[in-house]
Amino acid sequence: MTESATQPRPGKRERLVASAADLVHRQGVERTTLAQVATDADVPPGNLYYYFKTREDLISAVIDARLEEVRALLAALDTRSTPKARLKGLARRWADGSDVLAVSGCPIGTLTTELSKRDGDLDRRAAMLFTVIIDWAHDQFRQLGHRDAHDLAVALFAAVEGVTLLANTLRDPSLIRTQIRRVERWIDSL
Repeated sequence: MTESATQPRPGKRERLVASAADLVHRQGVERTTLAQVATDADVPPGNLYYYFKTREDLISAVIDARLEEVRALLAALDTRSTPKARLKGLARRWADGSDVLAVSGCPIGTLTTELSKRDGDLDRRAAMLFTVIIDWAHDQFRQLGHRDAHDLAVALFAAVEGVTLLANTLRDPSLIRTQIRRVERWIDSL
């Protein structure tokens, strides 16, 4: 029996959020329609409104799902033995996903950038995705004894998000892998 056959199928709400997250990552918030989300999730389009009254409610759920993913990743990294190993593990996540990132960009970077151009509360909520990662990295650098821990956390995040933007723009995943090796050497030198 395959693994997927042993796993229960996610509920409609979960499928809608996963579908929206995937579509928003690949084509952006503005180009993703509610009909596409429903079709992709195998949910009748009219049922979508039972779970999400507005488009903003659905995007809010996508932000929540991304935030849950980020927190789960950081919790998994917290099991590593040293702050340096944890920081390098975070950077390595970008290198491991370099092929997808070069095609569609960073799922949280593209979402936060697109939402930052809109009015309303979604942009501030999406910014929490960056804040959580930067705060976590700040704590790792602080544990290493650096007084400028916040600046180092911002530099780390700027390096990985910046190269992801370049790799996506130039469609070159090798840029991410090369820059992440450089980031790992930088972390080792601290």
